[in-house]
Amino acid sequence: MRTANRPKVAPPVTRRRVTGPANDRDRCHYRWMATISPHPPGKTSDPILAGLVQGARVLQPRTVAVRRAVHRHPELGLTLPATQAAVLRALDGLPLRIRTGTGLSSIVAVLDGARPGPSVLLRGDMDALPLTERTGLPFASQIAGAMHACGHDTHVAMLISAARLLCDRRDALAGHVVFMFQPGEEGPGGARPMLDEGVLTAAETPVRSAFALHITSSNASGVVSCRPGPMMASSDTFAVRVTGRGGHGGMPHDAVDPVPAAAAMIGALQTMIARRVSVVEPAVLTVGKLVAGTTTNIIPGHAVLEGTIRALAESTRALVHTELRRVCEHTAAAYGCQVDVTVKAGYPVTRNDDKIGPHVVDLAKQVLGGRHAETMAHPLMGAEDFAYVLGEVPGALAFLGASPPGVDPVDAAPNHSDQVVFDESAMEYGVVMYAAYALDALR
Repeated sequence: MRTANRPKVAPPVTRRRVTGPANDRDRCHYRWMATISPHPPGKTSDPILAGLVQGARVLQPRTVAVRRAVHRHPELGLTLPATQAAVLRALDGLPLRIRTGTGLSSIVAVLDGARPGPSVLLRGDMDALPLTERTGLPFASQIAGAMHACGHDTHVAMLISAARLLCDRRDALAGHVVFMFQPGEEGPGGARPMLDEGVLTAAETPVRSAFALHITSSNASGVVSCRPGPMMASSDTFAVRVTGRGGHGGMPHDAVDPVPAAAAMIGALQTMIARRVSVVEPAVLTVGKLVAGTTTNIIPGHAVLEGTIRALAESTRALVHTELRRVCEHTAAAYGCQVDVTVKAGYPVTRNDDKIGPHVVDLAKQVLGGRHAETMAHPLMGAEDFAYVLGEVPGALAFLGASPPGVDPVDAAPNHSDQVVFDESAMEYGVVMYAAYALDALR
């Protein structure tokens, strides 16, 4: 995530760069040593929220240890037995009611407050990405082809430490906190099956609101970013099979060539986005794959296009689905071809509540200080399956900046890169935000 007028946050003095040029992406040249951040805590007069930064700082070595343990052993998809076991070990001994999923490696932990009241949900996703890590970190992935390149290991660690903070403050809670440890966010999607297994009714009272954090290397360390309304886009995939009639490359008049038809579709689809979709509710259509033919002198019998559709409103999403079929069918007819269009629905739009989104920014200002909070000007066109939770209850997803020390966030390797590095000191602020959200909601 890149935003204008990004707050400048001093890099932690406990990290030191030891070798290599500023933009060397072949190796990580940071020596990851101490874990205490020098950032001053936000000052709040609210007794319910006071002391959270100091509490998170005391827990920081444990937070880092959990993060690194999970980072070394990443797992993909819905089945994460090692990660699930690590989380259960870290939660052991806390006054929580814990249950695990039946169809996936999920964990739901419930903290009962001292007084009756509603429930709030805090989500941390646990799965990794199918990448081979190239960071050079001393705690790098030990699993070939798997890496926590989107920071879900930090989400797990922050949520566990937030649970510890809240257990110590359960006398201040009027209600219940539901901790949602979710697999499969990167695919095929773990939030929906967790909803089906009853995560929103795990406590004695239904969940009233939900909150999740997502770390990013593309913003200044320790900065919490949120906004009302659309936060992230929907994400769907499509496949278009164009069928003609194969033939000799020297005699195209005896064939029906699907390649020009496919090429025309690509251009027409981009024109459709520019001319049929409102600029105030944008969409992105990307053809990421085009396959046709076997050699130079044969006209193939078919061509295949595959890509993604992203939108910031469900109405726009539906419009693009309809227009995709119309454009491809009419273009194929103009070239004398047949066409088959398949659209596979993915995650819906992640939409923050209009009141809770701004409240998260205000809460960050209150507990962390003004330079650690910002309102995002624009949503991101990435997708998140926390959208399913926000489709059931009001709440918000916020970003937590964690650009590595000494690196401009614009130049930092981004999430989903095999070289991405996160500033671990930012996790203190994530722990604080998880705990503050629950304490504030359950006064």
